Amino acid sequence: MPALEPNPRTLRAGTKRRPAPDRVPDLQARGTQKHLREELVTLLGADKVLSRVSDLVRYASDASPYRFVPQVVVMAEDIDDVSAVLSYAHGKGREVVFRAAGTSLNGQAQGEDILVDVRRHWAGVEVLDGGARARILPGTTVVRANAALAPYGRVLGPDPASAVACTIGGVVANNASGMTAGTTRNAYRTLASLTFVLPSGTVVDTADPRADAELARADPRLCAGLMALKAEIEADPELTARIRAKYAIKNTNGYRLDAFLDGATPVEILRGLMVGSEGTFGFISETVFDTLPLDRRVSTALLFFPSLPAAAAAVPRFNEAGALAVELMDGNTLRASVRVPGVPADWAELPRETAALLVEFRAPNEAAQEAYEEAAARVLEHLELVAPVASVRNAFTRDARTVAGYWKARRAFVTAVGGSRPPGTTLITEDFAVPPARLAEACAELLDLQERHGFDAAVAGHAAHGNLHFLLAFDAGDPGDVERYAAFMDEFCKLTVERFDGSLKAEHATGRNIAPFLELEWGPKATELMWRTKEVIDPDGVLAPRIVLDRDPQAHLRGLKTIPVVEPVADPCIECGFCEPTCPSHDLTTTPRQRIVLRREMMRQADGAPVERRLLEAYGYDAVDTCAGDSTCRLACPVGIDTGALMREFRHERHSPREERAAALAARNFRAVEAAARLAVGAGARLGDRLVESATGFARRLVRPDLVPEWLPEIPGPAARRLPRTHRPSAVAVYYPACVNRIFGNPDGLEGPSLPEAVVALSARAGRPVWIPDDVAGTCCATIWHSKGYERGNEVMANRIVEAAWGWTAGGRLPLVVDASSCTLGLAHDVVPCLTDDNRELHAELTVLDSLVWAADELLPRLDVRHRVASAVVHPTCSMRHLGDEDRLTALAEACADEVLVPVDAGCCAFAGDRGMLHPELTASATAREAAEVTARAFDAHLSANRMCEVGMDRATGRTYYSALLELERATRP
Repeated sequence: MPALEPNPRTLRAGTKRRPAPDRVPDLQARGTQKHLREELVTLLGADKVLSRVSDLVRYASDASPYRFVPQVVVMAEDIDDVSAVLSYAHGKGREVVFRAAGTSLNGQAQGEDILVDVRRHWAGVEVLDGGARARILPGTTVVRANAALAPYGRVLGPDPASAVACTIGGVVANNASGMTAGTTRNAYRTLASLTFVLPSGTVVDTADPRADAELARADPRLCAGLMALKAEIEADPELTARIRAKYAIKNTNGYRLDAFLDGATPVEILRGLMVGSEGTFGFISETVFDTLPLDRRVSTALLFFPSLPAAAAAVPRFNEAGALAVELMDGNTLRASVRVPGVPADWAELPRETAALLVEFRAPNEAAQEAYEEAAARVLEHLELVAPVASVRNAFTRDARTVAGYWKARRAFVTAVGGSRPPGTTLITEDFAVPPARLAEACAELLDLQERHGFDAAVAGHAAHGNLHFLLAFDAGDPGDVERYAAFMDEFCKLTVERFDGSLKAEHATGRNIAPFLELEWGPKATELMWRTKEVIDPDGVLAPRIVLDRDPQAHLRGLKTIPVVEPVADPCIECGFCEPTCPSHDLTTTPRQRIVLRREMMRQADGAPVERRLLEAYGYDAVDTCAGDSTCRLACPVGIDTGALMREFRHERHSPREERAAALAARNFRAVEAAARLAVGAGARLGDRLVESATGFARRLVRPDLVPEWLPEIPGPAARRLPRTHRPSAVAVYYPACVNRIFGNPDGLEGPSLPEAVVALSARAGRPVWIPDDVAGTCCATIWHSKGYERGNEVMANRIVEAAWGWTAGGRLPLVVDASSCTLGLAHDVVPCLTDDNRELHAELTVLDSLVWAADELLPRLDVRHRVASAVVHPTCSMRHLGDEDRLTALAEACADEVLVPVDAGCCAFAGDRGMLHPELTASATAREAAEVTARAFDAHLSANRMCEVGMDRATGRTYYSALLELERATRP
């Protein structure tokens, strides 16, 4: 064991805890049972079997109110793996559940036996027929698929609010629809074909002309059973009419019985049944979608009404006017949305009774857009709108930023409202539909029902389609609160079915919480047909039992998860999973959601329990060490949970007093540290990579990998000891070369000026000269200490740099230009919490500009581009995302190159200063997909704006990345 390995128990909760009733029992502390683990390892290989208790716990939660701990997790890489697991389950009498993104709201992504992860190795999009169709793997997010289609002017029909995180496999398996899909643009209607693996292991490609003949040979019993059910349904006119009527409105409750009416052959029937089957009929391994036109001309309004029924009553008018989307939000939803960045703060003052409609028209051209706007104006003339707060406009707009803000608030419904729930409460998301003409009546009944049961729920939904969502919060650990929820559900389901003949699940699929009410909605005959369909396709009940069909009337009350109170920054988390796709470690160790899930399980355990000990042992590397600390999770989270900040706090807690003192000493003497680092880089370059790699490898084993960086061949040589000469009197800005650019030089083999020389030359060339202070050596943006959780060192350097910057800029009269995006972020934002009150006032007077902004806004308009390259690929850094200046990187690249590519899979490289040297496996995992896209073709330039991120991308791609300002200097050189 390394000498300075931290004690795992430093991360224990410091308070006495009462064990939760749903805690993982002590017997599972060792994880998967030995025989099950060994058999699956023999079958699949050790790297595909996750068996530690920490693995089981992190996969036990999804976005639903349920929690079921699997016995083992399998990372399936291909169809052969899936077939092998299914065969094993048949032979051993075990059960299998498939899980992709885990954004399901009803527990569909949870299993109590073998859980198969089908996200990690199942992403990819192939655009077909000029964008008319797309072949999409099931682990691909909807956002990623649409990004691939956008250049062709096409889009997928389904558009769930969770599109940033949910995957195509889940969309099809749940028939998720979203804001605009309704009953005509959902997966059932727009899926051209799919390939799936049946419980028997048989693989079916519905696009193959021979599919029916091959299935008949492989499984004649299945084919005969499906055709018999079809004949039985078609022979019953009353049942046939009932099935057609049920799908006249949105409905995902139970199996798609209309597949028997729409399909003429067993394969065609299966193609329909797989949609909305929630993983109970097979594994969807590939999809082909018919895409839809991406109408880019948008007119949108957020209209405020005095009450929910009043807003609902206006919906039919906008439907008649041709609106593509009409979204409803009640007062609770609007007020909770204040937590979402960009939402007007005065929404918090909206009256409780207020409601709003988000109405959007989309058109292919100007004439059609004007016609829609005229129709909308006629509707507005007859509406009684209100403006309870100053920010309300009640008017249609074409402004893209405003429209994006409206939709951001709407899509954050579940997470924003859930994030504002009382601590320790569980969130239930209900989803139902009524005939659109009866929406106002349904809203009034729902409000009355909530009041009678003591719930103050938030309501929103796809009003154009009669589809409403509402959220309930209750304490799953309080039997009385569970009884209150149960009573509400009984009455709600009867109201929806008996009063409105509605759908108990419109788009979230049956799941565990509506399975007991399936027969209430469909009646005994249709429900029994669903049971028989399941028996025909999965006679041994291997796949996802109890998720769609369950005869237990109390099944929806089983497995409700408690939500222990954890650290305040993480407590609002509803485990939605929106953070996961953006997390650099999501394919290596854990995600932000999983870090919080694991923390909550620690809180469920008794102090010192075996499960707690095992979780703490794994948490150091899995959660803390391999967190890049980039906080892009905060940007993805609708309520801004910064799990990176929590991990930095945990790093601080693991530091010994000696380590904290050493870090503070380094901050106080950073001038010497900087010079020593530059000398070390130079020595490493002279000694050669192999020798230095061996030396650092030995030191890492001796001391601790998280303290000693690994030498990488991609590390550039040292920077020049002296910075370019500049003159203060004529300067219009102060230029602060970041310490990383004072230590490291240009990439090996890149000819031309250093980055500081390029910035000085460009600024002079544009007539906007800059000045480099003589005393920048020994200063830093403090990110080094901030990212590692060294509090005292962070405070020392943060206050030093702000005091220095205030003096350099003449009290803030000149802007401070910083040449590394992460350092810009550090100086502009991250230092603030560590400042003294006096220095916080000084900081407020500073204008900190990223060099990208300086170059794009101040220099480029004054420069002549003389030399362009044919192509460039850019790497936007996570700091650019925080700063909101990614577009400046693209603008500079477009000035220098005829063709510019922003990789669809571009994300945080996870190099994070030196974290990519402490844990190279983190950067390798984080950059894998972006690197594959970049290396698929040649580019003349590879551009970014952060030296260590460029090193990380060099290592990932084998290409040479450098600052876009270096390329701009070359392009504008006389």
